Amino acid sequence: MWLPAFLFGAFTMKQIKERITASVEKTVEEQDLACVHGSGSLRVYATPAMAALMERTACVLLEPYMEEGETTVGISLEIKHLKASLCGMKLTSTATLAEVDGRKTVFEIEVRDALSVVGTARHERFAVMAEAFMQKAEDNKIKCAR
Repeated sequence: MWLPAFLFGAFTMKQIKERITASVEKTVEEQDLACVHGSGSLRVYATPAMAALMERTACVLLEPYMEEGETTVGISLEIKHLKASLCGMKLTSTATLAEVDGRKTVFEIEVRDALSVVGTARHERFAVMAEAFMQKAEDNKIKCAR
């Protein structure tokens, strides 16, 4: 995927090796339910909430490798929600860095409860310079308002 150089500025992300992992724990709360997100009518963990947890886990993994002013943005998420979870259940999301291709990183992510897998995903992120990226977004907003 090609993105214009002005999104990056002087990009210097630290070297990162494949197969490293990071985990984030989450207890399902009222605000995480499908009936609250509008992604369903039941009081079960919402797929959009799980997607956010998965992306956050990938960000946690990458954070130590970012230099000042650098960040990553999600560019794709292929998700499977395999099992329902209720309020109060504890979940653990684990991201494994599967591939590094320049500024693009690819993750395999698994969310588990105490017994089994709740969801899986393949997630891609792209490293950018935060200020330049936000300036481009602001420019786009102005153009859209015309």
